[in-house]
Amino acid sequence: MNDVADLRAKHLAAIAAAGDEAALEEVRLAAIGKKGEVALALRGLGAMSPEERQVAGPALNALRDEIVSALAAARAALSDAALSARLAAEWLDVSLPPRPAAQGTIHPVSQVMDEMAAIFADLGFAVAEGPQVEDDWHNFDALNIAPEHPARQEHDTFYMARAGGDNRPPHVLRTHTSPVQIRAMQAGGVPIRVIAPGRVYRADYDQTHTPMFHQLEGLAIDRDVTMANLKWVLEEFCRAMFEVDGVELKFRASHFPFTEPSAEVDIRCSWKDGQLRIGEGDDWLEILGSGMVHPKVLASAGVDPDVWQGFAFGLGVDRIAMLKYGIPDLRAFFDSDLRWLRHYGFAALDVPTLQAGISR
Repeated sequence: MNDVADLRAKHLAAIAAAGDEAALEEVRLAAIGKKGEVALALRGLGAMSPEERQVAGPALNALRDEIVSALAAARAALSDAALSARLAAEWLDVSLPPRPAAQGTIHPVSQVMDEMAAIFADLGFAVAEGPQVEDDWHNFDALNIAPEHPARQEHDTFYMARAGGDNRPPHVLRTHTSPVQIRAMQAGGVPIRVIAPGRVYRADYDQTHTPMFHQLEGLAIDRDVTMANLKWVLEEFCRAMFEVDGVELKFRASHFPFTEPSAEVDIRCSWKDGQLRIGEGDDWLEILGSGMVHPKVLASAGVDPDVWQGFAFGLGVDRIAMLKYGIPDLRAFFDSDLRWLRHYGFAALDVPTLQAGISR
């Protein structure tokens, strides 16, 4: 029994003196590990007489249990002490405001497309969509674009490869959103008022051109639609888009295969301190192309040109975004630079409406 008392005093004192988890583990191994003193004493019970074993057995088992409990209590105390020390060192002032969290922003192109959709919705135009990989007929033939037209050359248009032996005209990455007008008339008939915003593709790349960019085209077909209606729609759009009370547009005769007559549209403006000012000054800035829908285009869509007529217009969404928000280089729209997007981007909840204001 004296040996048990000595073991008890020795190992409990060692547990009390242990200052960390590593020291506790050394005490555990020395006491109750496979080669520990208490473990060896328990294995020695078999060599004792029954009378000695009857006395020593319960005492050694009780000592082992006491050491296990003491080790657990010591570990808990060390853990609590470590936590207290960490809390004391890493204190937090809960009265401070939270750190600002990084927030995503809406790309200027997406914002401007939403602004345009809101404006034209107020003018009675629905939004129509179509495929970006378009067939040759919808992209060219139905729009009265002749086979020899420069737009159909490989240096201007991205053509999709056909399988060997397939002699059909290749599909293209659409060069404009005008094919959506054909599909909308075929699907819904006339009268019709739609806009077709979306991505388009052309083989061009410089400061003001990229291989992929965004267009918005508008179409209005009815029995008595005229150029006067077109002029009013465009004036209302420009007034709302650039948020000025007065705008002045100038129509210049031009040529587009899918409209007749055709006109480029300029807007009166001025440049002051490097900033564009719409509606004032002596300068003119080209912003879009337009015209009356060509009778052949109406016929291609299954519409009788002797009964129905209308206007169409097309503008570059990226260009309008550059003009409105002072963005100097079109290529930056597609560089995926988060610093640029944080500077020019819009808050996610700044949804453009005519009532609350197109720009926020």
